Amino acid sequence: MLELRNLQVLYDRAIEAVRDVSLNVPEGAMVALLGSNGAGKSTILKAISGVLDQEEGEVVAGNIMFEGVSLVGVSPSDIVRRGIIQVPEGRALFAPLTVEENLLMGGITRSRADARQRIEQIYSLFTPIKERRHQIAGYLSGGEQQMVAIGRALMADPKVLMLDEPSLGLAPQIIDDIFEAVLELNRSSGVTVLLVEQNAQLALELTTRGYIIENGRIVLDGPSEKLRANPDVQEFYLGMAKGERKSMRDVKHYKRRKRWLS
Repeated sequence: MLELRNLQVLYDRAIEAVRDVSLNVPEGAMVALLGSNGAGKSTILKAISGVLDQEEGEVVAGNIMFEGVSLVGVSPSDIVRRGIIQVPEGRALFAPLTVEENLLMGGITRSRADARQRIEQIYSLFTPIKERRHQIAGYLSGGEQQMVAIGRALMADPKVLMLDEPSLGLAPQIIDDIFEAVLELNRSSGVTVLLVEQNAQLALELTTRGYIIENGRIVLDGPSEKLRANPDVQEFYLGMAKGERKSMRDVKHYKRRKRWLS
């Protein structure tokens, strides 16, 4: 359904952010893209969404295919119309608007009746924001704002939903609630999900396949279950060594052997 073929992205025509990246997101699947800060995860999402030029970035090699058609050079609005919607890191809500006004902005191309129906579906998926529908979005908690951001994306009835760090800064219970809703959406509506997440344990539990990116390159990929069992993934991304959890400080300062690159 969505496929990247040997993608290369440069910023300012000099800084290579993504190099020779290939990945596949089948229809109806949930796929994780994992990596540390600066690895290239968000750049990949921006390339798919067609918004790299806002940061002086460009695809210089490779291709992005969606339903058999290249997206390289396609405008962001056309990509949205084709069914690919991104929920950006940081939510990017219209803070002065109400919850419902934010949702309506996501369904601006829909008829009034259709938009109303979609809003009610979103409220049934994220019940906490229904009670706050007339409150200013900027005053909501972080978890409620994330629900509104995902709800706004769903107003466009996406075929592919791309989530960029949806758990960032949220309490564990709120994270569970949000991902339970995303799972339900995937199961009931067949929405394809590409999940960018630093919480590797959570991401690999939710998805069926994962890709790990470092310094702009995919260094490991495979079924999520196998990645969870991989000793290198356990050591470097799950904070475990020989079955025992290590402290985050130990993991952070551990010299990576990168056995998968040798």
